[in-house]
Amino acid sequence: MSRFFSVISVEDAVRTAERIAPPSQPEKIPIDTSAGRVLAADVHSDTDIPGFDRSVVDGYAVRSADTTGAGDSIPALLRCVGRVAMGKSDPLLVIGNAECAYIPTGGVLPQGADAAVMVEYTETAGDTVLVKKAASHGENIIRKDEDFRYGETVFTAGHRLTPQDTGVLSACGCVDVTVAKKPVVGIISTGNELVPADVVPGPGQVRDANAPMLAAWLLEYGCLPRRYGIAKDEREAFEAVIARAVAECDVVLLSGGSSKDDRDMTASVIASKGEVLVHGIALAPGKPTIIGTIGSTPVFGLPGHPASAFVVLIAIVRPLLDRMLGQSEPLIRTVRATLSENIPSQRGREEYVRVKVRDGIATPFFGKSGLLNTLVRSHGLIRIPAGFEGLEKGSTVDVILW
Repeated sequence: MSRFFSVISVEDAVRTAERIAPPSQPEKIPIDTSAGRVLAADVHSDTDIPGFDRSVVDGYAVRSADTTGAGDSIPALLRCVGRVAMGKSDPLLVIGNAECAYIPTGGVLPQGADAAVMVEYTETAGDTVLVKKAASHGENIIRKDEDFRYGETVFTAGHRLTPQDTGVLSACGCVDVTVAKKPVVGIISTGNELVPADVVPGPGQVRDANAPMLAAWLLEYGCLPRRYGIAKDEREAFEAVIARAVAECDVVLLSGGSSKDDRDMTASVIASKGEVLVHGIALAPGKPTIIGTIGSTPVFGLPGHPASAFVVLIAIVRPLLDRMLGQSEPLIRTVRATLSENIPSQRGREEYVRVKVRDGIATPFFGKSGLLNTLVRSHGLIRIPAGFEGLEKGSTVDVILW
């Protein structure tokens, strides 16, 4: 166990986590259920979109040259030769010299026309249309391939789809789409002091807060969390639940039991069944974190304190999940703010400090990592790199929002 509690940098820990990440697995799903999923293959348009020249206004399809100089006092006089019907293209409707045709929003631009004039700038007198505003070439129309061209790459692999994207997928002819499978992440809470949420804690006991917090974050991030309850500090039972989780999940998180205390068995059990790769990271909070493997399954031992566990989830576990999801950009929301006061830090370790953000000002929220209220009373985290001895008041910082 020579690797036990030999502190390494956050960068090295992240590289280790990414190295042991299982490869992304593709699956096909209907586009109706694809929002929030990460593409595993590029998507190309199977046609020009919109596929025809169309008007973006209700008005008249015209030849722009026929409206040159038109205004309120001297309108252009054009003869209306027809109406464009929605959803239809009439090859016989051709706009000639000094002619026009009524066209609705979305209607097919008739042959010969190169612009559309809004109905508000026209008057009618029988079959004559008075155009009171000049139209420039291409005004108020969309060309047939202006949105997307046939064969164009619309989305690349690694893109996380939004609800808006599903509309584009449909327009490009996609019924199904190839995405990365959601990683199944097992969560095992450890410790004799833990009880479930529906149990009133006795003396020395606390309810398990970490497991539901981790599960909720994982679900929102695009994973499938699977909880295995609370494992007591009994080696045989502990080994059994870990073996089950490793067999059923892509990644396993052990919440608690990763301190240097000899009573904690996490590192010992991982080492006996697989390999401990990291035990100790220059990270505050989160120093006693464990990274290991059992078979091909990554196993993380997270600190028991809620804030510490959450920081490790964001800083260390998330990059592995990004690899498994195949996403090009992490799903992390940040906001830029100005620091309200100095924050001291210890050089040589990366530190995450909880902050409140109001009106562009980030105020440090100094609290012990074992306190739950620091998570709900703060708005996010700011990162202090390992080479810094703190951040000065007035510094511009990026706040990682909860």
